[in-house]
Amino acid sequence: MSLTPDPSVIGGVATPQFARLPDPRELFQRRAARLRHLAQGSNLGPYLRFIADLCDAQGRVAASLQAPAPPDPAVIERNRSCRMPPIDRAALIASDEMGRILDGLLTEAEGIEMPAPARAALQSLREAPAADRQALLAELVADRVPDGFAAPAAFAAAALQVAGARAAQVLDAGQLVPIRVGTCPSCGGRPGASMVTATQHQEGARYACCATCATQWNEVRLKCLCCGSTKGIGYRAVDDGSTDPVIKAEVCDECHSWVKIFYQNRDTALEAVADDIASLGLDALLRDSQWRRGGFNPFLIGY
Repeated sequence: MSLTPDPSVIGGVATPQFARLPDPRELFQRRAARLRHLAQGSNLGPYLRFIADLCDAQGRVAASLQAPAPPDPAVIERNRSCRMPPIDRAALIASDEMGRILDGLLTEAEGIEMPAPARAALQSLREAPAADRQALLAELVADRVPDGFAAPAAFAAAALQVAGARAAQVLDAGQLVPIRVGTCPSCGGRPGASMVTATQHQEGARYACCATCATQWNEVRLKCLCCGSTKGIGYRAVDDGSTDPVIKAEVCDECHSWVKIFYQNRDTALEAVADDIASLGLDALLRDSQWRRGGFNPFLIGY
């Protein structure tokens, strides 16, 4: 399919709120429901249902914990002035709470129906020494999954998302500042995708969606989330018979990367992580192209 300009209307958008913070309980509940809906009639049905069950486990772990204390205001002010995110990802994975969340998630995951290799990966992670767990978490906070560790990484990433969302939950969205293009203002992570919002009075604004803490932050439309270029931007989509698909790949000819963009203003059910996984056909379309995937999703490895 040839490159085409983004036909969505950009003008007429009120000044959007810069950042939107997650509610962990609502986040994982909504994501699980969307995954189960997408699983109906999909060739990816078994995997989508597995991730939905994992989201349920994330929600139970999040609900079992007291809300964390907000960060020190002095740290927030210092980071604002230095344009640094308030959540220290290295400190997050080294915290006692991270260990408790990972243990809790692995325990909750025991009850999920899964294939034997995933069960073996779960057991291996449960028995892994602390140093190995930390090494895997360190890879994930660097927004990468080490080769050969996709299965254990899925469980570790699920725990990290709980910890990240909880840490972001208690921030003050009004205190967050832009870091740089494609960088989460809460935790410094990469986006998994971006969403053209349907929020009242902000219709058409684009929000990048952090793959770790689920913070959403406003980014200018028609700009690459990987390099910040406004040149050489185009859009590709799977030919599904629709005149204007609600899921596209925003491709950049400057850095040869692409990130999915979801048009929630035309389909309010779209969810950043669930629909990223379910739209695997778009990843397959671009897998051997001149562009590389720029969005990070620890549950979608190999594309």
